Amino acid sequence: MPVSHVADRYWLHALLFVATLGSTIYAGVDLSGRWIYYARPDGWIAAVGDGLRYSLSLLFFLTVHEFGHYFAARFHSVRVTLPFYIPSPFFFVPFNIGTFGAVIRIRDQVPNSRKLFDIGIAGPIAGFVAAVVVLLVGIATLPDAGYYLDMPGHNEVKDLIFRGEQLPARSPTEYPVPYIGMTPLFWLLTAAVPDMPPMYEIYHFPILFAGWLGLFFTALNLLPVGQLDGGHILFSLVGRVWHGRLARAFIIMLLASASIGFAIEMGPTLESYMVYGSLVNWIILSGLLFFFLNRIFDRDLKLTALALAALMLLTVLAVRLGAPVTDLGYSGWFFWCALIVLFIKVDHPPVLYHEPLTRGRRWLGILSFVIFALCFSVRPIYVG
Repeated sequence: MPVSHVADRYWLHALLFVATLGSTIYAGVDLSGRWIYYARPDGWIAAVGDGLRYSLSLLFFLTVHEFGHYFAARFHSVRVTLPFYIPSPFFFVPFNIGTFGAVIRIRDQVPNSRKLFDIGIAGPIAGFVAAVVVLLVGIATLPDAGYYLDMPGHNEVKDLIFRGEQLPARSPTEYPVPYIGMTPLFWLLTAAVPDMPPMYEIYHFPILFAGWLGLFFTALNLLPVGQLDGGHILFSLVGRVWHGRLARAFIIMLLASASIGFAIEMGPTLESYMVYGSLVNWIILSGLLFFFLNRIFDRDLKLTALALAALMLLTVLAVRLGAPVTDLGYSGWFFWCALIVLFIKVDHPPVLYHEPLTRGRRWLGILSFVIFALCFSVRPIYVG
C-alpha cells in the first residue's frame, strides 16, 4: 500500500548519515582493537584511520545498494525518499558493527510486477558489486603479521607469528572467541591469498571485514520472503501462490537451523528426556517453534502441528548424529525469523497487475539467487 505523501526532510537524512558515520567510525576502532598502538602519543591518528577505513567502506556499500533502488524507482516514475541511514546506539555492546543498515521509503504503490522486479533487484546487484570491490581492496591492502602485535592479548597468536607458523583455522586460544562465517564467495576470493587471517581474526581488519559485511547484508536482503528484496524478486518471478510456498519452505529451513543451534547451545541436558532440565529445554524449544509456525501457517493448527513434529524430530536426530550436521545449527536465526514474521511478513502484498517478466529479467532473477548462495553463511557470526 502507498505510504503517506510527506515532504523530503533533507536535514534528517543528513543527520542520520552523520550519526551513522560517527557510530561506524567508533565501531571500526573498537573492532580493529589495536589498543597498544592507539595508546602511543600519535596513536589517535591510527585510531581515526582504522575507524574511517571501516566506516567509509561499509557506508560505500550501503549507499550504492540503496541508490540502486532509488535510481531504479526514479526511472520507473515511482516516488521514493533518499536513504535513511540507521546508526547503532549500542556503543558498549560487544561486537557492535555500528549500524543497522539503511532503508528508503517507497511513496507510491508499485503498479506492476516488472517495475517491482526492477526496483527490488537493482539494490542487491549494485550492492553486491560494491561489496566485492571493497573485499578486493581489503585483500589487496592486507598488512603483514606484525599487525597483530599492536593488539592486547592474542598471546597464542603472537607466539605462532614469532615462530613463523601459519595461523590455524581454529583459534589456538582456550577461551571462546567470535567467528565470522565463511561464505562460498569469500572462500573463492581468499583461498589462494598468502597470510590470509583466519575467520576468528578478520574483524580486526577494517576494509576486509566491511567487505564481508557487504556480502552478509546482500544475502540478508536477498532472503526470498515477504517484502525483502529477495521477496520482491521471487514474487515477480513466480507469482503470489508459489512465492508463499517457497517463502514458507525457506523460513522452515531457517527454523531447522535455529532449533539445532538451540539444542547444541543448551548442552547435554537435551540428550535425555529423564532430566528435568532437559524437559524444560524441550518445552522452551517447542514453544518457540509453535510461535513461529503458527504465524507462518496463518494459525492452521494441523499444518503447524505437522511442521512442529518434523522440526523436533529433525533436531533430535541432529543432536544424536553430531558434527558435521550440528555445524548447520545457528540459534541466531530465531531473531531473524522473529523480524520476518512480526515486521517483514511472510507473504508479499499484491501489485495492481502482474506482468510477465522478460527473458532477460528472468535470467537476472536467477542470477540474484546465485548471488544469494555465494554470499550466504549458515552461521554468520558465532562464538566458538
